Amino acid sequence: MTLSREDLSHLRESFRVAERARQSGNHPFGAILADRRGRFFLETGNSVVSDHDPTAHAERNLVASAHQHGLTPADLAECTLYASTEPCPMCAGAIYWGGIGRVVFGLGQAALYELIRQESGADTAFLLSCVEVVSRGSRPTEVLGPALEDEAIVVHHGFWATA
Repeated sequence: MTLSREDLSHLRESFRVAERARQSGNHPFGAILADRRGRFFLETGNSVVSDHDPTAHAERNLVASAHQHGLTPADLAECTLYASTEPCPMCAGAIYWGGIGRVVFGLGQAALYELIRQESGADTAFLLSCVEVVSRGSRPTEVLGPALEDEAIVVHHGFWATA
């Protein structure tokens, strides 16, 4: 897997969005959307707590926001969604149905769930990779990650012990 300097920069920005989500009392997940030229379009954080909606994950919020901003399926097919953490099965489905053509993520699901187990003792894993979800569809969706996991996990440290 080879990511460009621009990919890494956008991925790091998703980590900053995740930090802002955490600071606002939500779970530490963030996502941004950029076009194929790397121009930044949108960013969203997780808003599960503030929206009182267990489905308000960063990636699902981003897909909804993109459509609300008038981006067409043709536009989104040329976009990359950068996610601080590997999209869960629900978000991977939203990415697929939203028509986004490429996903780059930081922290992998396995590493996230291991940290959650270490910090909280909870075993809430729903391990179904983003690649596996989108590969079941008829439209290609490129998925790259994990990447920069040592940086991506930082925003999660200590969060799950108190969540």
